[in-house]
Amino acid sequence: MNTQDILNTALELAGLEETPADSGVVVAGENISKVAFGVDIEVAELLLARELGVDAVITHHPRGGLPMVDFHNVMSNQIDRMVKAGVPINKAQKALKERVEQVSRAHHVANYDRVMSAAKLLEMPFIVIHTPADILAENLVQEHLDRTLGQSEKAVVRDVIEALEQIPEYHNTLAKPVVRVGRESDYAGRVFVTMAGGTSGGEDVTRAYFEAGVGTLVVMHMPDNTIKAVKKQNIGNVVVAGHMASDSVGINQVISGLEKKGLQVLRMSGVLEPL
Repeated sequence: MNTQDILNTALELAGLEETPADSGVVVAGENISKVAFGVDIEVAELLLARELGVDAVITHHPRGGLPMVDFHNVMSNQIDRMVKAGVPINKAQKALKERVEQVSRAHHVANYDRVMSAAKLLEMPFIVIHTPADILAENLVQEHLDRTLGQSEKAVVRDVIEALEQIPEYHNTLAKPVVRVGRESDYAGRVFVTMAGGTSGGEDVTRAYFEAGVGTLVVMHMPDNTIKAVKKQNIGNVVVAGHMASDSVGINQVISGLEKKGLQVLRMSGVLEPL
């Protein structure tokens, strides 16, 4: 396989026809049979991968080149997710606007060349697979919760936590799913998963979900300032499923697809075993 073949496998699994702005081949390579896949790849992980004798390295979080600089451009995908939850499209766009600008400013000043230049100097093929894995995680978790909780009007947030922990990655993680807004005894209402679209949408996006009828949001992570603001809204509940575990849910589906094509994959840097 080559680096583009690996990326295409992830795109196909996620049902994407085009490469998202936060993913791509940073350093191209051919004749790849063994790769290392990590949540966060820095220079140290590249050196470790070389010692382990891999032919290429895959990072989940963008760590170089255009996938890092253009990261904010994938956040518009959250609009489609909000619309699916019942948020009017114009309201969804406005709720997301300020957060997109914040992320754009943060990434504009980042050292996008640090890991990329190291990979080039090491002649190590380097790939970023972010949104495809997050879409796979979002879909799997939503389908599991829908199937497990069913149409129970009396389900409480504790039931959401217990359902999440039936998924191997959440069962195995040290950082278990937790309730960040609300209480475990609170009624869950409509449970909606939002894990793709780059990063957290912020307090305005969370409010838009709740005002559209979502009772409990299940997210990968949520910053403290957003949690505090959402608590003051006093509308719904937020379950933080866990960052490494949630990323691993999507990454492991990509790994499974690659292994079916004969690639040997080493998990590293935060990727949890699926069993």
